[in-house]
Amino acid sequence: MNSTTQRVDFEGSQGAKLSARLDLPAGTVRAYAIFAHCFTCSKELHATRRISGELSKLGIAVLRFDFTGLGKSGGDFASTNFSSNREDLIVAANYLRENFAAPSLLIGHSLGGAAVLSVAGDIPEIAAVATIGAPAEADHVVHNFGAKIDEIGEAGEALVNLGGREFSIRKQFLEDLQANDVLERVAKLKKPILVLHSPVDQTVGIENAQQIFLTAKHPKSFVSLDKADHLVSSEEDAVFAANIIGAWSARYLASAAMGDDEEIGGETLVSETGMGKFQNTVVTGSHRLIADEPLSVGGLDSGPTPYDYLSASLGACTSMTIRMYADFKKLDIGRISVGVSHDKIHAADCMECSEEERGKGGKIDVFERKITIDGVEDETIRQKLLEIADKCPVHRTLESGAKIVTDYAD
Repeated sequence: MNSTTQRVDFEGSQGAKLSARLDLPAGTVRAYAIFAHCFTCSKELHATRRISGELSKLGIAVLRFDFTGLGKSGGDFASTNFSSNREDLIVAANYLRENFAAPSLLIGHSLGGAAVLSVAGDIPEIAAVATIGAPAEADHVVHNFGAKIDEIGEAGEALVNLGGREFSIRKQFLEDLQANDVLERVAKLKKPILVLHSPVDQTVGIENAQQIFLTAKHPKSFVSLDKADHLVSSEEDAVFAANIIGAWSARYLASAAMGDDEEIGGETLVSETGMGKFQNTVVTGSHRLIADEPLSVGGLDSGPTPYDYLSASLGACTSMTIRMYADFKKLDIGRISVGVSHDKIHAADCMECSEEERGKGGKIDVFERKITIDGVEDETIRQKLLEIADKCPVHRTLESGAKIVTDYAD
């Protein structure tokens, strides 16, 4: 299965609708992250899309969105500033928290990197922060305005050409940049920080990475992007950055998952995500997964089907039951593997069913297990382990049936 990208929208800090994409892993969601794009860029920038996509392959669901007034998001860019970008990030975190799970990783590129460093302390669930080509101070972008700075100061607003596009920059934008001390927030940030920067970055010099790194408290890491340009436009550089972020953040995301969802207790909570027709999040203890249906029946194929999970339960229980028996009997056996397939067949065609079961007619569910146990040659032991497999609690539940009590939660 391939990872999927879902279109989502949510209301930004200034009331405008923000356009976003959620890159979801094909399998289990290890963690949720937010990617903040560079100044005047968008969520569709090559580096943003590619890094998010690569992280989704590593099990990290990434929300990338256009800040207010940029890309396909609504609102007036001229009325925004660095503070409103920070507020948009908080709103994005709230959206994930309410609809999926709170983000535990923030990633920011260029000015987006300064923004995530500035806001990370305000989102309690954030376990780690990664920046790419980030300036040490928010007002670093002012040099892009050139001779227009005086005009902005005198007239209160001016049109500035940035990357071939004209943007209206107001005096309040400059004042807000100067008022936000990013390094001051970095010094107080008690979260792991990864700084990725290219030594040949011509837009944001490598000295910015040095300032961030020296100011940050441990644990902190720096990785050079070697010959990458500021926009990380090379495919190779983008994939490298994603792999580094994925590997570095793994230990912190794993720690963040411990103890989550204590309010759920022993209950497994399944909720619709609003993405596609069938997609649901599955939360059980500290684990988060996705359930879906194949494309052929109208799903997104973003996760296992309910019957896939049922097959997985039978397979896992079978393997664990055999292992427990082998350990108790001190049997020297190797790795256990259990393949499980599910099908619905006519009762009359079920050779393993009793006469009574075949006589009921209609279709029945058949789960077929194929067990492999390394290092077991003795036929007597092999047969005994097959008997033990049938004592698996999930096996017994499926064969004997179970009472299901249903009511409304309220």
